[in-house]
Amino acid sequence: MLSPAVSLVARLLLIPVCMVLALSLGSCVPTRDISYLQGPYSSAQPTKVANLPTEYQIAPNDVLYIRVQSPQPELTKVFSLHESEMVLNQSDPASLYINGYMVDEKGQIMVPTVGRIAVKGLTLAQAQDRVEKAIAGYVRNATVVLRLVSFRVTVLGEVKSPGRYAVFNDRATVLEALGLAGDLTPLGNRRNVKLIRQTTEGSQVVLLDLTKPELLSSPYYYLLPNDALYVEPTKALTQRGNSVNLALLFSGLGTAALLYGLFR
Repeated sequence: MLSPAVSLVARLLLIPVCMVLALSLGSCVPTRDISYLQGPYSSAQPTKVANLPTEYQIAPNDVLYIRVQSPQPELTKVFSLHESEMVLNQSDPASLYINGYMVDEKGQIMVPTVGRIAVKGLTLAQAQDRVEKAIAGYVRNATVVLRLVSFRVTVLGEVKSPGRYAVFNDRATVLEALGLAGDLTPLGNRRNVKLIRQTTEGSQVVLLDLTKPELLSSPYYYLLPNDALYVEPTKALTQRGNSVNLALLFSGLGTAALLYGLFR
């Protein structure tokens, strides 16, 4: 017959074992909680969604990459002071950002020789056309390539690689940003993703449900520069953390009781 001390130890050691088993069974996440865009997208036929992206309009503090090309390359060098550095480091987003043209608070960029050009409120295509016309007075048959290089998004929470990412697509989407972060973890709450957006009037916080097909038609499906996404953990993650803490507690109590029974 077991002594009372040994019997107590057995009970205490059995508790964390049971909790771990319950945890492994209860931490499974249903398919409906991890599938994206559930609903009418299960057939082979394409489903049309009316949500055309709007053209991004340039704003103060944006950084633009401008490259001038012409049959007279010696005349275009003055417009691309850092061209050699940017070509050598084109794989480094920081290089494009540092050596680009920043839009000042008045919505203008300073182009060497040409002077200040107003670009605030213009689309990238409109700004490219305006810069090209301004340079035409100095270089004949010049063409301009203009890109937005300050598009950054931050992805935090239950994703595989949280961080701040450079986006080279002015029509980037929520799903694209999550893809850059390696997708959500199995315990990320796909029904409650927070989008934080900075505006001239302050910050906006919008809740997005990635499981709903309506996501594709949401005005917040397309991202803007400096948007942030935060993926909340599911309740299963919180419950698992609490269960692990309790299992460790009871395991410690069992060890203490065992030592007490051996050395008393």
